[in-house]
Amino acid sequence: MAIIIRLDRMMADRKMSLNELAEKCNMTNVNLSNLKTGKMKGIRFETLNAICSALHCQPGDLIEFVDTEADK
Repeated sequence: MAIIIRLDRMMADRKMSLNELAEKCNMTNVNLSNLKTGKMKGIRFETLNAICSALHCQPGDLIEFVDTEADK
């Protein structure tokens, strides 16, 4: 099973750059970039709240569960 972060899709839909989102969320570009590329192992609810607020979306718009066990 895998959790996939769809931050890049939401940013593209909202025509928002990584720098702009980082500024709105009071985060560093590096942390957002790591989240966007799936290099992070977790996310705080505070961070998720800030991103959803900045992008005007729901957490489910950013996070997707893919059941890899079903493929076997």
